[in-house]
Amino acid sequence: MPASTFRTALPDPPARPVRASPRSIALVAAGAVSLVLSACGATVEPGPDGTGTTTVLRCGEEVEYTVPERAVVYEGGSADKMFALGLSDHVHGYVLPPANPPVSESPWAEDYEKVEFLSDDLLNRELVVDAQADLVVAGWNSGFSDERGITPEILDTLGIQSFMHSESCYNYPGFAEEHTPFDGLFTDLERLGKIFGVEDRATALIGQYEERVAAVQEQAPEGDPVPVFLYDSGTDKPFTAGSQVPPDDIIRFAGAENIFGDLEERWTEATWEAVVEAEPEVIIILDYQDQPAEEKIEFLRSNPATSQLPAVQEENFFILDYNEAISGPRTIDGLEKFAEYLRGHEAGR
Repeated sequence: MPASTFRTALPDPPARPVRASPRSIALVAAGAVSLVLSACGATVEPGPDGTGTTTVLRCGEEVEYTVPERAVVYEGGSADKMFALGLSDHVHGYVLPPANPPVSESPWAEDYEKVEFLSDDLLNRELVVDAQADLVVAGWNSGFSDERGITPEILDTLGIQSFMHSESCYNYPGFAEEHTPFDGLFTDLERLGKIFGVEDRATALIGQYEERVAAVQEQAPEGDPVPVFLYDSGTDKPFTAGSQVPPDDIIRFAGAENIFGDLEERWTEATWEAVVEAEPEVIIILDYQDQPAEEKIEFLRSNPATSQLPAVQEENFFILDYNEAISGPRTIDGLEKFAEYLRGHEAGR
């Protein structure tokens, strides 16, 4: 990160320190923060050199960007970051696989209506080329993929710019960069703000989100953290959240403990034996559009390996919306909702 860009680091729970380098910015006054960022298109200013270009890190690699006009965004988190910054006029369209909830449920539903729905398939090179995209926003192994032949390097050869979610950079070949998930969100807003010349808007938005996270941390329950298991999917083996995805920060900042938070992974496979050994008191159910939460809860109740877990016996299930679990502004909503649930759970123990 360039030395000229700073912001306040969120206080980190004692369970595991933040791995990204702390920075600080002067927060915008409350009046400026009240600006409705998502209700209007941002006015994009020329870059620092007056040419409309600026150099920003793409994971750990310095890349020169021109101001995009036909961005293609993958999944709700990418779109939400653009819309939260007031950049819908610079988005051509979005790709939304079936796991994503309907865009009508989004806080930025009106912005989605202004742009084109391109596909419900996985991100691919042909789609991007056909869309005449000048920027693709996605994550490493979450949109971008060696196996499917759509990587930042390949797009570079086609003259198409790319932006990667910082959260996904920890294992990006050659230019790895490590952030805790929420810091990755704030870093993305900061970098997008530079690319599009809306740094003041990004600063204001980051300030809002940091204040909301700090408010949650101030209310976190005292004492030993409650063990929490996030159940994404899987029957033979559970698919869950390691330390490199937003639910880990959601759980920690709320004052609980992710039972798989010691895994330096994003979404990863575990074992039912490890879940049983951890004795989670709360289970977060990730709610997909195409894999409803109730089906997952019923499996946990009927599965002999999980039916006797404390969380299952006590019916301590918290449903986390898909877009509150992937890198994007709605993770802040997910944090606040889970923190409220956890405080209620603690009060009833």
